Amino acid sequence: MISIGIIDDHQLFVKSLGLMLDTFANYKVVVEASNGKDLQQKLKQNNMIPDIMLIDVNMPQMNGFETSSWLAKNYPAMKLVALSMNDGDSTIIDMIKAGCCAYLMKDTHPNELEKALNEISVKGYYNGDASNINYRRLMKYEEEKELLSITDKEKIFLKLACSDLTYKQIASEMNLSERTIDGYRETLFQKLKVQSRVGLCLESIRKKIVSL
Repeated sequence: MISIGIIDDHQLFVKSLGLMLDTFANYKVVVEASNGKDLQQKLKQNNMIPDIMLIDVNMPQMNGFETSSWLAKNYPAMKLVALSMNDGDSTIIDMIKAGCCAYLMKDTHPNELEKALNEISVKGYYNGDASNINYRRLMKYEEEKELLSITDKEKIFLKLACSDLTYKQIASEMNLSERTIDGYRETLFQKLKVQSRVGLCLESIRKKIVSL
């Protein structure tokens, strides 16, 4: 059984999510907490350390970013998954930087959630942009070629894209036109086989093109 923890300050959501997760094959919820501080106390009392932790972003006392950072430092083997209604790029990137291996929306379909948890359990991360079967089949073969084909300028762009700068600010930082930056973005979407800035950041970090 793969053990799951849930951190969210909305108790009705926690209970409903917990009941649903318990219906998934091979998954069991072992700890529920209302925020990071509550979780710290419960982990001290609980001998069962979850394999995967689902973490809300906006919580009182100790928010999702602070909680993820603390868990990544103190429980490095635990896989951290942000689960939120906030789909802002900067928030998603912050949670990835804090140690999350996936960012899922709270309105994710149960089938997609189970699929994501399965991939996280096996691969250690989940990127919705890169979850199609063709990507998985070609990923190992293409990875070295992709790394070699990324230019120094594109690497600079990727590092800046993993910050909270807007594309307009990235253009200013690199002393390039916004049209040129749009070209970098579209080219890298194709090279890394993603469809969003979040996917771009996840793949850049996973492939160690960018280190945070």
